[in-house]
Amino acid sequence: MGTNFDFLKKVDKNLFEIISEAEKLYRDEYFEQCMGQTRRFGEHVCKKVLGANRTTENTFDDMLATLKDCSAGGEAEKEFIDDLYFLKKNGNNAVHSSSVKKDGTVALECLQRAFEVAINYSVYAKGANSNILKLRFDTELLITGEKKKKTLSEKYLEAKEKIQYADSKNEKITKTKSKTNVKKKNKKQSSVMVCKVPKKKISLYWIFVGISFVISSITMLIFLISI
Repeated sequence: MGTNFDFLKKVDKNLFEIISEAEKLYRDEYFEQCMGQTRRFGEHVCKKVLGANRTTENTFDDMLATLKDCSAGGEAEKEFIDDLYFLKKNGNNAVHSSSVKKDGTVALECLQRAFEVAINYSVYAKGANSNILKLRFDTELLITGEKKKKTLSEKYLEAKEKIQYADSKNEKITKTKSKTNVKKKNKKQSSVMVCKVPKKKISLYWIFVGISFVISSITMLIFLISI
């Protein structure tokens, strides 16, 4: 039978067993026990997140106070701590209640909050795949234990997202290829533009003129000396 917390099985099997038991209790309409179990789940998560920062804290209240002091103040951390406070408060109310209220609405919210706690714990504390952040709590799965079949519109939207992703990927590849071709073309053009300047050759006519000039000069010099 499937649960909303299947992703947690690979991250922390003990936590998975605690919270999957809470789902079973809800399914059987043991709402107070369900809330008590979600409180237990929240306390164990809080203890694991504190880790080495936990010293003398023994109660859930003390651990939550320490966790709040250690928080950097981010939005995700605030929501995480708020969810844990909600589980503690309603779990305590259910455990210490003198009468059975059968409050399914509050129990359902406890499971939904526990779901968000489990996701944040898996991704931010245990380094699980960030794709888990896209998961949504499935009430039908909670009640029936079976995943609902996708509607035609859901299949269409999913297919559309895949096509858009493929198109954007192809567009990036095309742009990359275009840039590469431009670089190659520019390189080819630059090599064509580089021309060697031909060396000037001295013609035989000017060689003859030069030799004649030298001979004439020597002859004139000898003539002048002999005079």
